[in-house]
Amino acid sequence: MNMIKRVFNGLLGAGMLALLCAGGVQAAETFRPFVLASKGPGDFDARVEETRAALTAEGFKVLGEYTPYEDTFVEKAHVIVVTNDELKKVAGMSQYGGFAAPWRVAVTKVGDEIQVSYANPVYIANAYRLKSDLSGVSEALKRALGEQDTFGSAKGLSARKLRKYHYTFGMEYFDDPYKLAEHASHAEAVATLEKNLANGVAGVTKVYRLDLPNDVTVFGVARKGPTEEDKDMDEKYIMNVVDFEELKGTAYLPYEILVDGNKVVALHMRFRMAVHYPDLKMMGANSFMNIMPSPNAIQKALTAAAGGSQ
Repeated sequence: MNMIKRVFNGLLGAGMLALLCAGGVQAAETFRPFVLASKGPGDFDARVEETRAALTAEGFKVLGEYTPYEDTFVEKAHVIVVTNDELKKVAGMSQYGGFAAPWRVAVTKVGDEIQVSYANPVYIANAYRLKSDLSGVSEALKRALGEQDTFGSAKGLSARKLRKYHYTFGMEYFDDPYKLAEHASHAEAVATLEKNLANGVAGVTKVYRLDLPNDVTVFGVARKGPTEEDKDMDEKYIMNVVDFEELKGTAYLPYEILVDGNKVVALHMRFRMAVHYPDLKMMGANSFMNIMPSPNAIQKALTAAAGGSQ
């Protein structure tokens, strides 16, 4: 009888331990960088129109859109950038929060399949250290476009890890941005960017502009290397290396430049690329090693566009 009792108590203890472990796993919920809204066959241009209309109907304002590349590693790719009142409000609550005010939605044709995806609000909210989980934005995007799955990382990252994220030792954090330029005033900084982006200085052009309160302005920019020697800053070249999985992270694009007062900054590529593609290896095929010159090349191009000095 005592033996049976000891066995029973042991099993009971093991069961309790399993429950406690399960509770621990649930407490450490993980998130992935992108949301797959839908995928399947269809007409690409019609899907772009439907996506834009659905976002507008849900209260989002379209800031700009562009085709970063086509007839390459994907057949077609189109990015629509939107914002809404919640995004703009949350942007003003923390340092560099403006980087999250524009939201990236992508329509990508891969073979005979069209993927509609967007940056995952809860993931970005934590990675960009916002004072909100952007739950309202998540629900609005889900209502507008759907939510089949999340992707971009096999295991995902917890909120705790995202809020202190850096890829590895010596790599930049969220609050280690490129310092591109400093001007006499916010108005001068914005005017310089408008002029240089219109002229395609260093292969950088404007996709959108979003003005926020307190002298904060966000520009979304496309990057196309003017020559073969400039390929390391080119978004098509870089994405061809890193965006090799079946589900495409087209909603990584475009890159943001933030004018905060009279200062112009951008998230460091070694943070921005890494946090959107956290499973990329350091070495090997489709790894960071293949784009090792790109962080400096991007800094050089964005600095020129911002009117800064190298």
